[in-house]
Amino acid sequence: MTPSRLRTLALLAAALFAAGLAAARDGKPDDDAHRFAVIGHGLAEGSDAHLKRAIDEADDDKATAFVVVTGIKGSKEACSDKLYQQRRDLVSDARRPAIVVPAASDWTECRNSAGRSNAIERLNRLRELFYGEPESLGARKLALTRQSMSPRFRSYAENAHWSVGKVLYAVLNLPANNNHYLTEAGRNSEYEDRLVANRFWLNRLFAIAKRDKLEAIVLFAEGDLKALSQPTGLRALLRRAVPDNDGFAETRRQVLALAQKFPGKVLLVDSAPLAKGAKPAIEWRGNLGHLSVGQEEIEVAVEPAGKALFSVAALEADRREATRHPKASRSNEQKDARK
Repeated sequence: MTPSRLRTLALLAAALFAAGLAAARDGKPDDDAHRFAVIGHGLAEGSDAHLKRAIDEADDDKATAFVVVTGIKGSKEACSDKLYQQRRDLVSDARRPAIVVPAASDWTECRNSAGRSNAIERLNRLRELFYGEPESLGARKLALTRQSMSPRFRSYAENAHWSVGKVLYAVLNLPANNNHYLTEAGRNSEYEDRLVANRFWLNRLFAIAKRDKLEAIVLFAEGDLKALSQPTGLRALLRRAVPDNDGFAETRRQVLALAQKFPGKVLLVDSAPLAKGAKPAIEWRGNLGHLSVGQEEIEVAVEPAGKALFSVAALEADRREATRHPKASRSNEQKDARK
């Protein structure tokens, strides 16, 4: 091949590479773009139909990489093996990979026949049924790394992490009822042990994300850490700024400290109740974002080449409904345009 021919090919290759970079800057889709669905915790008695419908809607979107299900039972439903198995079978029928986030009503509120707390025994049973394998539930499997793979924390199988593209996803067991912090003296051993496990887990997650030069970390939990409302500056030094019985205080401080040293984005996703009439939306403070789902079922679009890395999107079923009702669709578009 002649030198002039080689120069021509080199120039062509450089031009194609530059065009690829320009396309990425213009926000065109890339290989790492994907979606994930989140089903908020709003289960009531006899919730099979509700949960199945939500999972089916998430399954409808072929771009959905995985589905996160927050909680498997309502507070008034029995804490029975039969119900646990029934809900496991239902989640396992999902076509997409499905990951279950434990909720307070799944275990912390359970009592035995004598009326005494049965929380720890029920949590262990949930771990056996829902978190016993190194992969997700659902017809399509997603490989998971569980905290229980560490000998020191072999009980904490519900805490798991996985990656899609340049984003690290993880589950953190933080139940909504003040993180199962008990005010009775001498009865907080479960909370304290889990606090140690969660502390180790968070340090591990951020270390992995830094090592692998990932662009973001997404943490799923039921409880709201209220990280964006954490006092800063002088107020943060005042003891009265944070109540002594705040079960989320230590984890919140740790997440804030780790996020400040992380070069990418950190998104916290929980099922905290939404204000009346409000819809799930991401709020940012610096590189730390917060998204409460409430009882909604949503999708989050992840576009590394886009203007926003994360954006809340309607489920596929909702988009089809919008096409059947153009006026509603236009109204939603106007709302999005104002954000």
